[in-house]
Amino acid sequence: MSGKPVHLAVYDTFADWETGFATAYLARGGHRIRTVGASTAAPVASIGGLRVQPDLALDDVRPEDSSLLILPGADLWDTTDDLAPFARKAREFLAAGTPVAAICGATAGLAREGLLDERDHTSAVSFYLAATGYRGGHRYTEADAVTDGALVTAGPTEPVAFAREILRLLGVYEGEVLDAWYRLFHDSDPQAYAVLENATAGR
Repeated sequence: MSGKPVHLAVYDTFADWETGFATAYLARGGHRIRTVGASTAAPVASIGGLRVQPDLALDDVRPEDSSLLILPGADLWDTTDDLAPFARKAREFLAAGTPVAAICGATAGLAREGLLDERDHTSAVSFYLAATGYRGGHRYTEADAVTDGALVTAGPTEPVAFAREILRLLGVYEGEVLDAWYRLFHDSDPQAYAVLENATAGR
């Protein structure tokens, strides 16, 4: 496992439910989570009213110092250009081969940046991304979550599938253990609990 932290972008109106499964189980798997804001000067507030003081400013985050950049959805993705710098940072990460995971409105931000034009991806619905004017409609996939190389995308109702792809990408879980994790949290499958407990008992 990489010693580099996972960076979670935080900004006003970020959707706190979309990344919780991913960050919780990344942390349980030994990954450090560091929050990234436009600046560190003031806390931001999620849709649910959760106040977060960013650990780092966006300009101080470098792909070579990171395992992954996670971009949650937020109302601001669709109402202003304030979050465009986070999409530009995602371009920097992907160009360096460092993974990016975007969910909900963040996928629209990546679409506007041109990062979905030639990558398989998903989002809330295809016409949501089409409204951005991007050129990647032919690569849109009707799926809970999609991984194409170093990029993970998902829609707002799929935080568990989003986390599954992230956990797979960073090697936290794999194979039948990853499948059991997903079945437990997505399908409430009680049989999956024993598989997961047996596999992680030594951690």
